[in-house]
Amino acid sequence: MALEATKSYPGITSPISLDGPKPVDLKLSQKLEEAMGPHGVFESEAEMSHRMEVLHKINTLVREWIKDVSRQKNNYPEDKIDAFGGKVCTFGSYRLGVHTKGADIDTLCVAPRHVDRQDFFTSFLEILKTTPEVKDLRAVEEAFVPVIKMTFDGIELDMLFARLALPQIPEDIDLRDESLLKNLNEKCVRSLNGCRVTDEILHLVPNKHSFRMSLRAIKLWAKKKGIYSNAVGFLGGVSWAMLVARVCQLYPNAAPATLLHKFFMIIHKWNWPQPVLLKPLVHENKFNLTFPVWDPRVNTSDRFHLMPIITPAYPQQNSTFNVTLSTRSIMTEELKDGLDVVSKIYEGKEDWSVLFEPSNFFQKYKHYIVLTASAQEEDHYLEWHGYVESKIRLLVGNLERNPCIKLAHVNPTPLGPLNESDGKHLCRWFIGLTFVKIENQNQNVDLTFDIQSFTNTVHKHAYHINLMKDGMKVEIKHVKRKQLDLYVPQKVLLQSKKAAVAQEHRASFGSTTKTEAVQGLHHSRSDTELIRSNSMSFDLSEDVSQDAESSRDSVKSGTCPTSTNKEVINGDVRKVLTGSPVPSDSSMQSPNSKREASPTGSESPVKRSRSQDDQNLLCSSMHIDSSALSPSKKREGSPSGPNSLVKRAKSEKEASQSAVETPMNVDDITPLKQEEDSKVKNCKTVSNQHVKRLPSADVPDLMSPQTNQNLPVQVMPNKNIRLKLK
Repeated sequence: MALEATKSYPGITSPISLDGPKPVDLKLSQKLEEAMGPHGVFESEAEMSHRMEVLHKINTLVREWIKDVSRQKNNYPEDKIDAFGGKVCTFGSYRLGVHTKGADIDTLCVAPRHVDRQDFFTSFLEILKTTPEVKDLRAVEEAFVPVIKMTFDGIELDMLFARLALPQIPEDIDLRDESLLKNLNEKCVRSLNGCRVTDEILHLVPNKHSFRMSLRAIKLWAKKKGIYSNAVGFLGGVSWAMLVARVCQLYPNAAPATLLHKFFMIIHKWNWPQPVLLKPLVHENKFNLTFPVWDPRVNTSDRFHLMPIITPAYPQQNSTFNVTLSTRSIMTEELKDGLDVVSKIYEGKEDWSVLFEPSNFFQKYKHYIVLTASAQEEDHYLEWHGYVESKIRLLVGNLERNPCIKLAHVNPTPLGPLNESDGKHLCRWFIGLTFVKIENQNQNVDLTFDIQSFTNTVHKHAYHINLMKDGMKVEIKHVKRKQLDLYVPQKVLLQSKKAAVAQEHRASFGSTTKTEAVQGLHHSRSDTELIRSNSMSFDLSEDVSQDAESSRDSVKSGTCPTSTNKEVINGDVRKVLTGSPVPSDSSMQSPNSKREASPTGSESPVKRSRSQDDQNLLCSSMHIDSSALSPSKKREGSPSGPNSLVKRAKSEKEASQSAVETPMNVDDITPLKQEEDSKVKNCKTVSNQHVKRLPSADVPDLMSPQTNQNLPVQVMPNKNIRLKLK
């Protein structure tokens, strides 16, 4: 025990519990592995050998290509050419050891300094075109991280390129070495970042076997629930991996089944935008590198991130930049449902197959937006599909800013053509809509402006990067749930109906046993000692909407004795359960989020600006004192008791500011003018709150006048889309 106590564990805090697995945990972990088997999570030995063979072939091609470039460029002698080296490294799910059947392999081509990126996208691309095993070859040189995509002998490959400032590439090179970043441009650093982050994650988890098994389960669950896609605003593979790695750091000796329960318990109650960190932020290094690092105290734009999960390798960046208010709300709800299911599994009331049931997306909403992308030729379709998918989050942002829309939920899995009349090269994405309800009022909602601005941006940018080809189209329609059979296969609709029925059945029996479900897995003494409560209390004004009051009554009807937070999401005031404690690390606090249990007096290092002018001046709803620059510095004058609460807001204005969970500027939408009646007809002005994001190079500002400029571009006309809600 003495050796165990003195052992150092990775992470920015010490573990919550060092307890090992109990027999019931090992038994449930075995059942978990068996439940994942039918879903194609594990590969056979033959499939794994085939992947190794493909990687060996592509590595040989890279080495021979580097030799050819060396001969042509500098006329090196043959005895030195073999020493230049070069290799192909893997990252992502394959490097983590959690890839599934049929999954692609993320690779990185590492070359010496005399081989540049232009050679990679010209001479190496020509070599791939003449290789018989290569199919579906396409280069995306204009991407944020330039990549060559291909199918090599039946295995999908994404290959990045990085040129190191070294004359030779040794076979045993360690890409985690920060000295390799010297004298590199940003594209090479971004390409290297995938391998560096993956290797760093594996280095920071205490038990790789438990981490991999838990991550396989979380990835399968996220895909089944439709919340696995970085492109459309959910979390990607690396983000889910970092969340699981953080839980593994807090419970280093736990079994996979225990880690799964702890994952849902901790992450669904996480105090966003408090960041998730696997190691402390590093600004200075011995190599004097000056790449930007995520830090809201330094970078103003970082204060607007809703769900920051920070990569552990330098330069540390936020991997969840695309998350929106809607996607965060959807993921939080799915995490809460996952906690209920796993708690019942520990009670013996459910089995693991329930956790991996598909989503009821096509039964969840009454109204849907159908986004169709099509092209005439297969090569054009592959490019157009990826391009439109990367822009979907802009459409979701447009819909979120509409005062009559409460939530926009995009299904990340596109569906192909339903029949032959649709054509071969076509795919459809579906966005479920929830509207703000106005009692005893019929609403006429006009979405024409939101959708037309999106289609204009998509087509104009496609022309700008020379991507647009004849036959490429984007069409957007509104359909009701009963009309989905015109676009969705019956098998998918039936699957969604079964999932909806099963969820309603579990909800009817779960309302009376909430307290027992949450306490299904008891805490050890170290849990209760190291977990700190995250409860907050606010006095809200009496003129809260009827929907918020009914939501409060529904929460009170449960038996779970928890404190509650008010969360304002796009105009919807909700109750958020916060009774279960969450580990809160002082070094993980967002410098703009409200500090737990900190006094509101003048001595507090973090002060909330008291006027709208102050907020406009600081570009944030929080003011940071100079004494708060160090995230790990102990706050003076802060009560340390576990039961200390934030003081109640004394005025309606302060309450409305405190109710906002994110450290951002949030303003009420001004009443609509007469000339804007064509956009929203007969729709009362809703006190909707939206985020003012700072301009970004890769995210066009759809609300700026520049999107309406008369450019010499042919834009697809879009029909008016108006909805009548009763």
